[in-house]
Formats: sequence, C-alpha cells, structure tokens
Amino acid sequence: MRAKDALGQYGERLAARHLRDAGLTIVATNWRCADGEIDIVARERDVVVICEVKTRRTDLFGTPAEAITRTKADRLRRLAMLWLRAHPVGAVADVRFDVVSVLLPKAGAPAVEHLRGAF
Repeated sequence: MRAKDALGQYGERLAARHLRDAGLTIVATNWRCADGEIDIVARERDVVVICEVKTRRTDLFGTPAEAITRTKADRLRRLAMLWLRAHPVGAVADVRFDVVSVLLPKAGAPAVEHLRGAF
C-alpha cells in the first residue's frame, strides 16, 4: 500500500471516530461507483451527511479542507444523488455536505476539524 493511501485511510478512521463521538451514525464508508467515491455517509437525526475527509501531514500549502475544489464539491453532489438513489434512507429532511480535516503533525496528537455544511 502506498504511503499516501495509508495516510488517507488512517485519516478516514479518525474522522469516522470523531463523527461518532459527535453523535452521528456512520451509514457507509468508502462507497464507490463508476463516477467516484464518497468517504463517509452518516446520519444526524433526519439529515444525511455526505462527508469528505482530507488528511495532510502539514498545512504548508494550506489546510486539508482548502484542498476541496469546486470540481470536487460538484462531483460529491453528483455522487450523493447516486448514493441516495441506490440506498433509500426513509424520511430525510435534508442532505448536508461536511468536510473533516485531519492534520497529522510529526509530533503530537492529530488535529481533527469538522466543518458542517462546508459546501
């Protein structure tokens, strides 16, 4: 496994734990289709949360969340529609797009930031 992939998987595990600790229910992780991947799908009461996780070792080139481009956000919106079609979830009042930013410094604890309704 490439180091980049291992870093991303570790960040996704931290993000899922953070979301559970915040009271969200994890519905799916690493959902893939021909058009791409959703890192985490969660529920918070009657809201489906589509969550993109970005993990970095440094913020030298900006925070992990700043790596979410408009193109990536648009792709996640399309993927969310595909996921919702494939997985009927019952009563849903809303769909929200969150970002969990994970910064893994060389020393010290990881910094996890949950941006609700990021785009």
